[in-house]
Amino acid sequence: MSKIFIKPKTKEEVKKSLISIGNKIWNDLENEQNPYLEVPVRALRNIKFDPKQKKLILGSAVLKRYLLHLAQIRKFVQTIGVTSLSKELIESNKHISLREAFYVLKRTIEGTKINVVDEQEESNKAIEDLELIINALREQLHINANKLGAVAGNVIIRDRGDLIDWSKLGSGGWSVPSNVEEIEFVKVDADFVIYVEKSAVWERLHEDRVWEKLNCIIVASQGQATRGIRRLLQRLHYEHKLPIYVLTDFDPWGIYIYSVIKFGSIALAHISDRLAVPSARFLGLTGDDIEKYGLKKHLIKFKEIDEKRLEQVRNYEWFKENKKWQRQFDMMKNLNAKAELEALASRGITFISEKYLPEKIEKNEFLD
Repeated sequence: MSKIFIKPKTKEEVKKSLISIGNKIWNDLENEQNPYLEVPVRALRNIKFDPKQKKLILGSAVLKRYLLHLAQIRKFVQTIGVTSLSKELIESNKHISLREAFYVLKRTIEGTKINVVDEQEESNKAIEDLELIINALREQLHINANKLGAVAGNVIIRDRGDLIDWSKLGSGGWSVPSNVEEIEFVKVDADFVIYVEKSAVWERLHEDRVWEKLNCIIVASQGQATRGIRRLLQRLHYEHKLPIYVLTDFDPWGIYIYSVIKFGSIALAHISDRLAVPSARFLGLTGDDIEKYGLKKHLIKFKEIDEKRLEQVRNYEWFKENKKWQRQFDMMKNLNAKAELEALASRGITFISEKYLPEKIEKNEFLD
């Protein structure tokens, strides 16, 4: 069980941080000084892997962004615009989407023909900068992304006053929102969590009621886990001591999905403390499974992009010295092909639920 965890800021702490930005700028102006924001540098050169914490972290490099600077004023104003919007949202207890935030900020500065933002990419980056400045999640600023994920299990939560039972939501399960910060866990009856790379595989596990038979929680996205799902996994792990297992294809892309859940991502290294689960383990297909379950005839030949991605992933610092993982990468390279979880259906429609998962879990056949 990983122990290093930083508790996220409370709503009041986030609000105070936003107000302090405004107060500092006001004081600078009153003292006839050029207001500036200190923004941690998000470039690759300022991102490091901490082997002790087993996660990607942001370094200490920062840059100063000034109001009275021709090349910086636009980004300065955009960041302040997001700061003001977030304070308003928190005070009114309202949430908006990234797209809505873009339209709120896309207004013309009085007396000019210049918009605060012209493209959503600009508002998105301003939101990310504010995350860095006050060390809080975007969702804590009341700005959410689209929903993309599902969950099922013996869990009851309270979400905005409503009691929701994850075991009684039909074939679709509970739709995981972007913001899971204020969800209250009323009851959690599970021994572990399985994150599934593909929604189609999740549907198979759900129909087979794997969450009930194995007393676990099954969670899925479509490909890379969303921030909301990663935060949900982390909360279940730290708050309820549940091990996290990641079920993906045997290919560089699936292993990268596992890597992001476990170690964090380069793009979001500044919030690894609130997203990563360093003790997460890999439950997905391996080169050994291909032999064991006779899946060779179901392999999909690598394309050039797959070969390049394999070399990138295997040379990540956190994989480079791991002999067990290097063995898997060697097997993948020798096969020059990938295997999808759906290939297990060739052994029977419910094979993954009735044999593959129970056996691997019982025998502790995980990769770390």
